[in-house]
Amino acid sequence: MVLTKRIIPCLDLKDGRVVKGTHFVNLRDAGDPVELAQRYNEQGADEVVFLDITASKENRGAIFGVIKRAADHLFLPLTVGGGIRTLDDMQQLLRAGADKVSINTSAVLDPDLINRGAERFGTQCVVTAIDVRRNFEMQTGATPVSLPDGSECWYEVVIYGGSKPTGIDAIRWAKECEERGAGEILLTSMETDGTKNGYDIPITAAISDAVGIPVVASGGVGTLEHFYEGFVHGKADACLAASVFHFGEFTIRQVKEYLAERGIPVRL
Repeated sequence: MVLTKRIIPCLDLKDGRVVKGTHFVNLRDAGDPVELAQRYNEQGADEVVFLDITASKENRGAIFGVIKRAADHLFLPLTVGGGIRTLDDMQQLLRAGADKVSINTSAVLDPDLINRGAERFGTQCVVTAIDVRRNFEMQTGATPVSLPDGSECWYEVVIYGGSKPTGIDAIRWAKECEERGAGEILLTSMETDGTKNGYDIPITAAISDAVGIPVVASGGVGTLEHFYEGFVHGKADACLAASVFHFGEFTIRQVKEYLAERGIPVRL
């Protein structure tokens, strides 16, 4: 059986509104999350990701309200991330209507959270989001990745919205996440996020090759061709995008029709 490739719009939330920036800064308002998600539902999205990008505790009420409203109106899987630190946080979001929870910084700081989440809620509920940045100063134990210009780097995991380097090799971390029970990896490259120059293919392909769980490519879509490259060259199982959908450059239907014409199996 051929597994269809997924197209996933991502909604970055701040104070209950959708925002979009470049390299995680210069945020612009992009609308009401549930209205946008409904539009994507109608266009044939395979799932929707909500990321609470300013998930400080005092702001938690906004995201629960959004998830409850979205779950009432939508009939597609919802993945929610941002500020999830405990099993209780996971449980509350799943109870509010999320199908999957995405953990990022908290997983790096407390890797056992992946194990505990997978044991309690099942691996299918636990997504590990990994934000990465290229590092050209090679270090012992890091996996070298070749870039299109012939140079080599390794990819370092960054946390706290891309602001803090960890010294952790991204490929090694992706394998550990799988071993600990993550059901999926959501990979965002800080090099390409918001640039519209395409996904960071070298690291997407390297992580897709290194793990046996689905990898979602994220960060940098600007053209229809970029989705195709994410699947074919990046070997991703799903492609995620934000601004090209929010600001009406493409519909999800357009993306899927383009991919189907080029032989990529999608759900139309």
